[in-house]
Amino acid sequence: MTASLIIAVDGPAASGKGTIAKALARHYSLPHLDTGALYRAVAVAVIADGCDPANAGRAAALAENFPDSLLADPQLRSRQAGALASVVSAHPEVRAALLQRQRHFAAQPGGAVLDGRDVGTVIAPDATAKLFVTADVAERARRRTLELTGRGEPSDQAAILADLEARDARDSSRASAPLKVAPDAVVIDTTGLGIEDAIAAAIAAVDKAIG
Repeated sequence: MTASLIIAVDGPAASGKGTIAKALARHYSLPHLDTGALYRAVAVAVIADGCDPANAGRAAALAENFPDSLLADPQLRSRQAGALASVVSAHPEVRAALLQRQRHFAAQPGGAVLDGRDVGTVIAPDATAKLFVTADVAERARRRTLELTGRGEPSDQAAILADLEARDARDSSRASAPLKVAPDAVVIDTTGLGIEDAIAAAIAAVDKAIG
């Protein structure tokens, strides 16, 4: 491909967007960025700092200064980091601190695949292809429970369901870059789809966007 191909994959937690984004990156030989990992890194930095996650100024300072090595920290995938990431990501100051980092990744030669909550609406509004991956919240809670159990972490599906519902509400109602479907995004509901079928649907949507 000679033209730059930017693929934006948005959606709520445990919808399958990360799995789909990674598969798209492999299929089209593009670099991939999980933008949620940046907010999880801020959350881990907040935990280490011992500050109040509601302190927007301190969280933004940590967002500007955390080392790249933090993105490989296993704690990023913990339930605590996920919950706090939803809290710190609601701060406009934190989002501003991470904005250019994400846009720089998207603008690299050849293109990129980015997944998150506001890629198609804020980070890369001119993306070649935009997908919004979703699933029923009960199914997402089941998936997240299996994920945590597989890593040997304690998991309570009812508590995880409540946590996802709270995160959905925060992500959708925040004033800065809320989670929403871009007008030109293709919606893929993975509730009743297996992984391969979901990936195939995503590739088909991107191929159609490429034309």
